[in-house]
Amino acid sequence: MYYYQRLRDCREDKDLNQQQVAEILETFQTHYSKYERGDRELPMHLFIKLAKYYNVSLDYLAGLTNDKRKFW
Repeated sequence: MYYYQRLRDCREDKDLNQQQVAEILETFQTHYSKYERGDRELPMHLFIKLAKYYNVSLDYLAGLTNDKRKFW
């Protein structure tokens, strides 16, 4: 699974819209939309922020594992 698919899944699991996540990340909804579509790379500092917000591991958010447990 590509990370951008996981971004959308995590957002939808929390019943959030793209605007709400963009506000959490302190960015524009148009930028966040591009992250979810895979049109723009998500910067690492935002990856970390989302992993903390969703309470999942970076590996899970990146689509490298299906194990949501965080390891920090």
